[in-house]
Amino acid sequence: MSTRGVIYVHSSPAAVCPHVEWAISGVLGTQITLRWSQQPAAAGQLRAECPWRGPAGGSGAIAGALRAWPIIRFEVTEEPSEGVDGQRFCYSPSLGMWSGRTSANGDIVIGEDQLRAVMAGSGQMRGRLHQLLGTAWDEDLEPFRCGGDGAPVTLLHQVG
Repeated sequence: MSTRGVIYVHSSPAAVCPHVEWAISGVLGTQITLRWSQQPAAAGQLRAECPWRGPAGGSGAIAGALRAWPIIRFEVTEEPSEGVDGQRFCYSPSLGMWSGRTSANGDIVIGEDQLRAVMAGSGQMRGRLHQLLGTAWDEDLEPFRCGGDGAPVTLLHQVG
């Protein structure tokens, strides 16, 4: 079963960029070359984005491969496909990895089991819900997302 999504490398040192391309190429099974541009939110850093197509669950494999470089910031999205929820993975050097399920319009979906765990637990419900929604990752990555407005995008051909 095939799905698609988008890979956003929000910031990467130039020396790491070829490694990012190799990691994505290895997961998708085809050689890719990203179009890198300056990241205005972080001097000396580069950014790139590209759509991807591959097997359902591929976003997790891509995020896992990119996580090998803890100095980059990235997001990987995957659209829902038949019988499979969409996904979004976010990585920030200061926060680590976060992932969440997504609806057809890209909203984060909090499942019944997650809500029941929050309600059953002690402590601050609001803070736990922010964690489930990835609020800290959105706040950390937002200045880097804006850096992509008008930046070049690499188009990948269908793999598989």
